[in-house]
Amino acid sequence: MLSALNKYRTVFNVGLQSNLVYRVNFAVRGFFSFFHLVVVFVLWGAAYAGNPTIGGFNFGQTFTYFVALIVVQFMIGAFNEDYQISEEIRNGLINQFLLKPVNYFAYRFSIYLSARLVTGLLIIVPVVITYPLLRHYLVLPHDWWRLALGLPALAMSALIQFGIAYCFGLMSFWFLEIQGLVVLSMALESVLGGQIFPLDLLPDWLFKLSQYLPYYYQMYFPVAIFTGRLSDPAAIITGLGIQACWVAVILALGELLWRRGLRLHTAVGG
Repeated sequence: MLSALNKYRTVFNVGLQSNLVYRVNFAVRGFFSFFHLVVVFVLWGAAYAGNPTIGGFNFGQTFTYFVALIVVQFMIGAFNEDYQISEEIRNGLINQFLLKPVNYFAYRFSIYLSARLVTGLLIIVPVVITYPLLRHYLVLPHDWWRLALGLPALAMSALIQFGIAYCFGLMSFWFLEIQGLVVLSMALESVLGGQIFPLDLLPDWLFKLSQYLPYYYQMYFPVAIFTGRLSDPAAIITGLGIQACWVAVILALGELLWRRGLRLHTAVGG
């Protein structure tokens, strides 16, 4: 057990060094997130002009939601994992993992964690810089239980984020190009994950339906807990149970795709 932990800790450290080499890329991404924040402020400011509340929430609460959403995206978002897995399969680089005592899922997940540590720290910079300008518009609840329920939700959201990307990456065992599938998934995530607008603004029946889909738990669920858009602890605990089920389903699907994909894989290259 200890040797396995040391093995993947080494992978994590290598991934950390690799991501630090390309820190300029993350800095540029952070700048565009700041630009995104400005756009959100302008657009939702216009939407709230003459409307004290929308969907029962004021401008400060909605703007806080989007600020938290950007931070969470940098902390747990699976940005390129699906393409990296796809490239390793297509180029034969995955062959090296078939000959060594390395679990490919654990290897890729260690790389994912190292990248998220770098991006998570980098997003703090624009947030700190802009906080003096934004603090009058930020409205955060102070209920202690939100932290106790929000952190497990955030951890499981990370597993869902990575698990979905992992599954799409493994589709390269069957398809030469997965870009269309990934774009479709990203479009669904943007709408059903609450990245374009808070999901509680949907019609009630559609909002309830979305709570049974995995996209709801990728971003919206933990952000809504932390920012107060979800206020019923009992309903949040129920959501954690559904989220845990989706984690199990997605990880099981990833294992199934891996085993079935290896049956079709021809070990050429690598």
